[in-house]
Amino acid sequence: METLRLPPKIKVLEALSALVGNRLEVLNEHMCRVKSSDGSRTYTVYVDLSKGVAYSDDNGTKLRGYIGYPIIAFLMYKKVLPVDEDIGKGLVDIPWRQLNEKYKKYDIVMSLVLEKLEKEYSIPRYRVLRYVDDVMSRLSKIKLRKLDKLPL
Repeated sequence: METLRLPPKIKVLEALSALVGNRLEVLNEHMCRVKSSDGSRTYTVYVDLSKGVAYSDDNGTKLRGYIGYPIIAFLMYKKVLPVDEDIGKGLVDIPWRQLNEKYKKYDIVMSLVLEKLEKEYSIPRYRVLRYVDDVMSRLSKIKLRKLDKLPL
């Protein structure tokens, strides 16, 4: 079973926007569904921290082998990872999928998002980056092995 790698930093902000934007439907202690930013997809997430395993059918987790934003959002919901409501409110209406497909580089999308937060919400770039680094640091201490399918 492969261990999931750390995600690109922007996935922390995507996860926060999903949580604050009420796009999580919690099914039980280990499972939830996460709706994509444009509403076209719904991802199924399973996390059992006591066993160190996770499943999500988003592309980042399934195809690229990193902890995808739906898993991160669920860990935020479970209070395993910190949530910054102010930053989250500024992220709710961001069309993540559209931006990622248009620019094809997470660095460009991250710059646009940081600019928007600064201009429209007066949240300084350094504060957002400090939050992202904090989440990434905590995520690095959580070892999750990737399940290929949902446990029965």
